[in-house]
Amino acid sequence: MLKTVKARRAVEKPHIKKDDTVIVIAGDDTKKKGRVLQVLRLKGMVVVEGVNYVKRHQKPSKKIGRGGIVQKEGPIAISRVALFCGKCNSNTRAKFVSHETEVSRVCKECNEPIGRK
Repeated sequence: MLKTVKARRAVEKPHIKKDDTVIVIAGDDTKKKGRVLQVLRLKGMVVVEGVNYVKRHQKPSKKIGRGGIVQKEGPIAISRVALFCGKCNSNTRAKFVSHETEVSRVCKECNEPIGRK
């Protein structure tokens, strides 16, 4: 049963990429903004900086040092976040614009480039 659940949630081409600025539109962390740290395509989730903190019990090791309870960001469903445009100061959708050799994403409202700089 676990394999069917993963296949149902998988996203072939996520609309959100690593290092995008997103805003949470549903859940406990609604209206929080953050940078995408990781996109889990097969699970249909993203890890956003400063959103959905979870506590994990960590064993001591040389790499980590002292053990204890560590607080870190947990994954959130990709459907609960939206791209955030800094110029419009609101959530937005991306539009793909093709130049001579490359395709880039821009904001639908203000045509400001979205993504890596």
